[in-house]
Amino acid sequence: MTQRPVPNLLGDPNATRIVAGDTEAIFLPGYGMIGISLKRDGIEALRRIDNLIVAAAANRTVGIPFLFPFANRLADFRYEVAGRGVTLPPQSLVLRYDENGLPMHGLMWPHLSWEVIGTSDSTVSARLNWSHPQGLAVFPYPCLLSMSASLEPGSLTIETALSATGDIDVPVSFGFHPYFGFDADRADWRIRLPRMRHLTLDARQIPTGTSVPFPGLDDLLRTRSFDDGFALLEPSATLSIGYGGHQISVDLLEGYTHAQVYAPHDQNYIAFEPMTAPANALISRDGLRLVSPGDTFGATFRICVD
Repeated sequence: MTQRPVPNLLGDPNATRIVAGDTEAIFLPGYGMIGISLKRDGIEALRRIDNLIVAAAANRTVGIPFLFPFANRLADFRYEVAGRGVTLPPQSLVLRYDENGLPMHGLMWPHLSWEVIGTSDSTVSARLNWSHPQGLAVFPYPCLLSMSASLEPGSLTIETALSATGDIDVPVSFGFHPYFGFDADRADWRIRLPRMRHLTLDARQIPTGTSVPFPGLDDLLRTRSFDDGFALLEPSATLSIGYGGHQISVDLLEGYTHAQVYAPHDQNYIAFEPMTAPANALISRDGLRLVSPGDTFGATFRICVD
């Protein structure tokens, strides 16, 4: 087993580069197991990775961040699940808040240090024991998280497992927020989305509990702007963006029931976000699954760069 050393990014001595043929990726276990590079033939597929120091200081999402214990927004600062609840602070250095001041994306990646448990040329695996006071103050459900990032030529597969280690059920509402793009005007990118259910959102971008059919999309991105939640119709789904014979796709393979598409009209990136529950699930309970003590929940998605 060989760990490929990389420059000491953000002071993380465990920063790891993995390689498979013409494809390589870099992960920072000391900073939330965040992915900060995914290249094929030397071409970078990830976006918002230009200044990691500034992003870390501002709790900004970049690259491929893991969102835990909840992805996207909560409608309030208090939630209660399985007889245990918590009130989140309206201001915190370790949490992120949206433009309305609502909690967003959980405990942010700069504050989560994972333990590397295995590496090879093409794989890095790490785990996070969610039992420290800082984590339990935000999410009072003891659990063990494990993540494996594995490369094959042209693809990166990320497997995540959550094991309930305490005497209480653990709610599952995590996700990822990978940013992608091409070195070309976004208006010329072709976006492809499958048939799904389009979640109805209120003015704060919180799901109302209703949805409408979404017939799918295969068209140029042009000036479209997205910050939309979707529920999958099948156990797996593929969302993709293409330009000039190149394509970046996200395959939701297992465990993900929802996805968020985020593409501000004035930015040259798009995010296809795998989610294990809709936004605000810790409060609404919509689509929220529980892991019983001693059990494990797993979820897998794949990024393909063609």
